Amino acid sequence: MLIDKTLLDELTEKAKVSPRLRVNYDLRDSAEDESQRMLNAIEPGTVIPVHRHSMTSEDVAILRGQAEFILYDDEGHEVSRCLLIPGGEVPAVHVPIGQYHTCRSLESGTVIMEFKNTKYDPKGTEIADQ
Repeated sequence: MLIDKTLLDELTEKAKVSPRLRVNYDLRDSAEDESQRMLNAIEPGTVIPVHRHSMTSEDVAILRGQAEFILYDDEGHEVSRCLLIPGGEVPAVHVPIGQYHTCRSLESGTVIMEFKNTKYDPKGTEIADQ
């Protein structure tokens, strides 16, 4: 499978018409795969709540577009903020287990690739009080 411009364009078009302004594409080989690997097309205006994962770290790499990635401490104070740009100063981030974070699309057509160590389990993701 190629992760090429055609695939990214298709995902972007789906994200643009999605009520959430984002769409993901599962890259796992099967539902039995114990990890999470996905493409996530995110459009400006999508809301990714500040959240953390209690059972896995997370790696996020940007494939195209621009996104702002923000980390928070347990009290909700911003710890750091970076601009994700392909080939830029920070094209990827590693989020440790338990670190609150969010990502915001700054440009239409933005696509990120996400990796986590465990299967998706909503009990393992905690949304911050906002």
